[in-house]
Amino acid sequence: MASRYDTTDIGINSSKKYAKIFKERNVPYIEQYFTLEMRELNVNEISSLQLISHLWVLGDRYYKLANKYYGDPTLWWVIARFNQKPTESHLVMGDVVQIPLPVERVLDYWGL
Repeated sequence: MASRYDTTDIGINSSKKYAKIFKERNVPYIEQYFTLEMRELNVNEISSLQLISHLWVLGDRYYKLANKYYGDPTLWWVIARFNQKPTESHLVMGDVVQIPLPVERVLDYWGL
């Protein structure tokens, strides 16, 4: 299954702002992933997906939903991105989260 990092460029951060961290880690820089830009799916693409509505309740986590519906907890970010809620703290109990299926089609639409 595709990782969101498979096609993401890695940058070198040697900013003096992080000098203390570099010293603590005994490294001259850190490598970090650039933020991946993904377009919004269009109406035709969304209509080709099966959307499962999930009522957000106490104890829910994106990775748990990804494991349940995709068999892979590392695909939690697909649900987060599709719902435009980047973290669980953007949700409140009672919110409805859409689970897009099949995940392979969603990844294909995003070019991943």
